[in-house]
Amino acid sequence: MGTAPALSEPRPIWHVRGTWNPRDDRRAFAVWLGVLWIGMIVGFSADFPRYLRENPAAPRVTYFHGAVFAGWLLIVTVQVLLVLKDRVAWHRKLGWFGLGWACLMAVMAPWAALASDAVNLHLPSGDEAFLSVQIVDLGGFLLLLAWGILLRTNPAAHKRIMILATVSLADPGFARFTQWLWPTGPNGVLPWFLWIFYGNVLLFTLMIAWDWSRGRLMPQMVSATAGLLGAEYLASLLHSWGPWKALTLRWVQAWARSNW
Repeated sequence: MGTAPALSEPRPIWHVRGTWNPRDDRRAFAVWLGVLWIGMIVGFSADFPRYLRENPAAPRVTYFHGAVFAGWLLIVTVQVLLVLKDRVAWHRKLGWFGLGWACLMAVMAPWAALASDAVNLHLPSGDEAFLSVQIVDLGGFLLLLAWGILLRTNPAAHKRIMILATVSLADPGFARFTQWLWPTGPNGVLPWFLWIFYGNVLLFTLMIAWDWSRGRLMPQMVSATAGLLGAEYLASLLHSWGPWKALTLRWVQAWARSNW
């Protein structure tokens, strides 16, 4: 009598390390980066005419800030292209240059944010409480960047966390498009959260859906995404909280008095 065929074991869905060919991820990473570029280009293009007509004019540091952050996007794009072309050694060398560039971003971001708020202090266009979003964006980026560097011996996790670090900065581009369509914005924490962070949520969903559909979920990626979403929602809560508004107003007033 023939024996019954052995039941095949279910394919594991969770992976601490990548057990698949790294080439299988390359198309997805290029798509994620392409979506990010589209959001940035469309958002900043829609907002640029308003930016040039601002009265009072935006401080000069914002131009340098924009150039530095655009430089980071270019660095990440080159990094992805180097991996696509199997130039791993060059990728590693550029990675250390990127780390130094990120340190420059850590200085330029708060400087530009406070300088802009100081210029618009007490004007209808002023929104000092928006610092909650800017703090979460930069803090999330720097923390994920540091974690991604620590994970560089785990290529699958390293790549995902590094892309996620860049995605944490997506809202300045995507949100400018929704602000152009709907300048006043919605009321309520959840609608406001989606108005600002919908681009981030879209990219998070694309990234998790890709890994889920292929049985490649990594706990590093899932936990980082959940933490980032939670921090972004907290930023939305703070934006509408009276004590936070009062605190950020004092910060901006102190910056304005410092004559930076």
